[in-house]
Amino acid sequence: MLERLADRIAALPWEHLQQELDEKGYASIPPLLTLEECEALVDTYGQRDRFRSTIDMARYRFGIGQYKYYAAPLPDALEQLRVGLYPELAKTANRWRERLGLAAAYPSDLHSFLDTCHQSGQLRPTPLILKYEADGYNCLHQDLYGEVFFPFQVVFALNQKGVDYTGGEFLLVEQRPRAQSRGHAIALEQGAGLIFPTNHRPVSGSRGYYKTTLRHGVSTITSGTRYSLGIIFHDAT
Repeated sequence: MLERLADRIAALPWEHLQQELDEKGYASIPPLLTLEECEALVDTYGQRDRFRSTIDMARYRFGIGQYKYYAAPLPDALEQLRVGLYPELAKTANRWRERLGLAAAYPSDLHSFLDTCHQSGQLRPTPLILKYEADGYNCLHQDLYGEVFFPFQVVFALNQKGVDYTGGEFLLVEQRPRAQSRGHAIALEQGAGLIFPTNHRPVSGSRGYYKTTLRHGVSTITSGTRYSLGIIFHDAT
């Protein structure tokens, strides 16, 4: 019998993922969502009452494609992902703050963190589904929706590269102080995910830890249709 999604999240190799985040700044989650869960999430794209907002990227010069922010209540699988992934990522978030000489700031559960967002007037849910067709892309950006933000977010591939679409690698670019930027192009299997920084990460240097800034995007889709799911933990103004 297939484990519940919450159990699968708890069973992830968290020690390895934490190490990857510390060493590289990002970490790959092995296929976590089942084919049926991926298809069910893709199916929500056409259900208008599921969403609070739809964004045409070209209108805002964000790229070419479309994304939709889910309305509350979130679909069950999405809620389980957001609640289940947060606690382990909060551990890393606090560890990173300590490396930068800051006090721990993130509570151990998502709902307590969301209370902080709501007290700052950030009330709107931010998880989203993204759709790109041939020639679509997403410009490099950060997802900061208010003064309060969580330092990690997660993206999941909802369909299969090389079968449903070609191109469309996830892009992560790190701006290093007094040095040229470094880029990563990452392809994800269907149901797999990627944890990456929302804003910056600590990097060890000769004088201790310093910050590097990261932005993310999607390279041009060359054929087919690409769907992905974005898990953002802070709410928006």
